[in-house]
Amino acid sequence: MVLALPLFLVIVALVKLVSPGPVLFRQPRMGRGGIPFSCLKIRTMVPGAQEELKQNLALQALHRENGFKLPTQLDPRVTRVGRVLRRTHLDELPQLWNVLRGDMSLVGPRPIEREQYEKWVAMNPEASDILTAAPGIFGAWTAQGRNRVGDPDRILVEIEFIRNRSLVGDVKILLRHVSVLMVGQRE
Repeated sequence: MVLALPLFLVIVALVKLVSPGPVLFRQPRMGRGGIPFSCLKIRTMVPGAQEELKQNLALQALHRENGFKLPTQLDPRVTRVGRVLRRTHLDELPQLWNVLRGDMSLVGPRPIEREQYEKWVAMNPEASDILTAAPGIFGAWTAQGRNRVGDPDRILVEIEFIRNRSLVGDVKILLRHVSVLMVGQRE
């Protein structure tokens, strides 16, 4: 975190320059054992984006269909700086604090919202295994980079990771993320 501090300060300044409001975004996610926690991110959207999603039924439907994540290029709520932060994954930087607090680990299934979890369990009851591990900043699914699969295949990737987890596997996932972070994620 100390090494990331100068970069974090630059990001804070950029976010503040393009959009008023807080720099950090907190979203309730499910942790190990189903215990909720506030997942931290750098805010990449305009203020009031969550309320706009609740009110815009078309955007809400696209959000659900797309695995509870909108493609950045189709989301009018994302700021210019937010697009860059998302592509480079720098919006995830505050999750290092979640790791230090014990809410998350470096490697694990990505943290999910309760509604997403319920949808997954309805599609595949084995998805409940996801709550047996601490969610991670990096994981088998995110290691797929631009070739990440969507639901329901993502569920299988996360379940397989949990069932076959090992220290060697975690190190391999971290190493695969070097190229993912350099190339960025699919838009």
